[in-house]
Amino acid sequence: MKNKIDAHENILSLIGNTPLIKLNRIVKDFKGSYFSKYEAFNPGHSNKDRIALHIIQNAEKKGLIDKNTTIIETSSGNTGFSLSMVSMVKGYNCIVAVSSKSSPDKINMLKSMGAKVYVCPANVSADDKRSYYQVAKKLNDEIKDSIYINQYFNDLNIDAHYRTTGPEIWKQTKGEITHLVASSGTGGTISGVGKYLKEKNPKIKIIGVDAYGSVLKKFHETGEYDENEIYPYRIEGLGKNLIPGSTNFDVIDHFEKVTDEDSAIFSRLIAEKEGIFVGYTSGACMQAIKQLNEINTFTNQSVIVTIFCDHGSRYISKIYSDNWMKDQGFSCNFEEKHESQIEYIKK
Repeated sequence: MKNKIDAHENILSLIGNTPLIKLNRIVKDFKGSYFSKYEAFNPGHSNKDRIALHIIQNAEKKGLIDKNTTIIETSSGNTGFSLSMVSMVKGYNCIVAVSSKSSPDKINMLKSMGAKVYVCPANVSADDKRSYYQVAKKLNDEIKDSIYINQYFNDLNIDAHYRTTGPEIWKQTKGEITHLVASSGTGGTISGVGKYLKEKNPKIKIIGVDAYGSVLKKFHETGEYDENEIYPYRIEGLGKNLIPGSTNFDVIDHFEKVTDEDSAIFSRLIAEKEGIFVGYTSGACMQAIKQLNEINTFTNQSVIVTIFCDHGSRYISKIYSDNWMKDQGFSCNFEEKHESQIEYIKK
């Protein structure tokens, strides 16, 4: 072949270097300038592509896995899909234990990538044998030549974002970022990005977004793990009922809690006002930004970056379903508005 064809070797080389997008209409009444790090531009449509590739490559370099290895992980859906994608390309088997809170869309996507999926009850304690943590550990014990990624207690989760997402944001903002607002689940993203940004400029404020029903905010403020903070909530990939080892609380300046309803509505508003189709935690971040504006956290000189972790296509049957929103008792006018957008042509 005389001329080299300009093509990627495989889809994994597309991971990272996602765009920074200025937010306009949705923040018009807020102080400061706002930008979203749009992680849906990763080939697996979420920021979890970064950790999946980084952790598996690290295991390969250390000789911890071979062609017969089964990759096992617990996931709300995104990490599972990213690991399934990387495993598919590299030829590994993959098993994912997910919470029953994960959307049917995410579960179907996992199956499409060849993963074996175990759906575990959401509202049980982390040490319950039915929890997705314990199911994954049990499978790892039972399956010969398997490796448990364990993103919640894996330092490589932080390292992936320290090496990639953090430097990208610093470069894209020309070092002018003053605040990072990011959802916190495993904590890998906010910890890795936060660590990098703090090293560049210690004055940058790192703000985590937590859910009501999660223990993270109170633990950050008091050092106390309070089981009384735990109760069921709907947001996927945000908050925790345990303290993840992959969260570096020292680099986080503040946690802001948000509700299921506000976060779901804001996700849909982002799509309507900015044309950016986002997932549940992106709405949570925007709701946190709204709340932070109400207490004058930002000035007109602030440069705020928020991380939009994944794509809205994973939530079609949930937050983008008018019926689902109605069933949750969420008050919004989307159903009435969308009915007027559809016109049926009779035969």
